[in-house]
Amino acid sequence: MLKKSDFIIPDWPAPANVHSLQTTRNGGVSTRLFASLNLGNHVQDDPLHVAHNRQLLSQFVPSEPVWLNQVHGVEVVDAAIADCIPSADASFTTRHNTVCVTMTADCLPILLCDTAGTVVASIHAGWRSLCDGVIEATIAKILTSTTVKAVDLMAWLGPAIGPTAFEVGSEVRAQFIAKDAQAESAFQPKGNEKWLGNIYSVATQRLNNLGVNQIYGGQQEQFCTVSDSARFFSFRRDNVTGRMATMIWLTANKLV
Repeated sequence: MLKKSDFIIPDWPAPANVHSLQTTRNGGVSTRLFASLNLGNHVQDDPLHVAHNRQLLSQFVPSEPVWLNQVHGVEVVDAAIADCIPSADASFTTRHNTVCVTMTADCLPILLCDTAGTVVASIHAGWRSLCDGVIEATIAKILTSTTVKAVDLMAWLGPAIGPTAFEVGSEVRAQFIAKDAQAESAFQPKGNEKWLGNIYSVATQRLNNLGVNQIYGGQQEQFCTVSDSARFFSFRRDNVTGRMATMIWLTANKLV
């Protein structure tokens, strides 16, 4: 049922031993609001459907993804040694065939790898975790755990709520600007103390601040989860909905 054409394959110049997949809402067995490839087991879907969907996914990955209990924070775990379903919003690994994964339905998924293909990471950048520094925490963990330098990292930005759909109040905008003044350019006024926020822009600013300048994906119009109901789950649009997965892993053979 699930086939490769149901995925989005990240388009970035990652080394050949770095593999990544972005699921869409298509190719699974869930029904109604969760149709059809819902991979979240915390969203009121039939647990048997979620289990079936994850089993369908297993044929495309080398091992069971290291699923996280995402809490909109900045905790980062090493997926190779993580406890079962750790509470975190990012994971990284240097171990082959260990699958880092985050789930989203409007929040911004970010993949990282280095140009030598020695480390990978998956980040769940909801607005709270993005604002509070989940990107910074993930890169800091990579830099302190490996010999990789920030300049050697590249990032891929996946499907998320787009800049014409992410309406927020002045208090949210103020939180971002308090963390980094340049975030002001990522918000456009909508009136009545409301703003349209561009989380792709904020993520790019944060990555650039850290020395990561190789940034790919982020097709804001093509990847807007709110506007593309045929491909993407969206919490903002539907409230009760499924979750997509953004996965990345390393293999040993760089010539694959």
